[in-house]
Amino acid sequence: MPTSDYENSGPTREEIDATTGPLVLEFGTGWCEYCQAAQPHIAAAFGAFPDLPHRKVEDGPGRPLGRSFRVKLWPTLVVLRDGKEVSRVVRPTSAGEVRQALAAGAESGS
Repeated sequence: MPTSDYENSGPTREEIDATTGPLVLEFGTGWCEYCQAAQPHIAAAFGAFPDLPHRKVEDGPGRPLGRSFRVKLWPTLVVLRDGKEVSRVVRPTSAGEVRQALAAGAESGS
């Protein structure tokens, strides 16, 4: 289920690489208009995947996790399974495109 706030000091890349199962990392900031506009779409998409872990990580200059995933625009959702990227969506404008990315992560373990 989506959370409301971005983690100021998110996990390290080593922690992410060591995760098992699915995980969605959402990179952005609370003040970003694109991030704010995408929240209803993201929340609606997660409605179909209520058990999918979701971490919102604050991104910006000097934030190594976002750089390690080559994040350039906000929000960017990176869908992982066992620490490996399986899909991503950048600046989503519909719940459908977010849902499609989440489905790829949820299904990749089957």
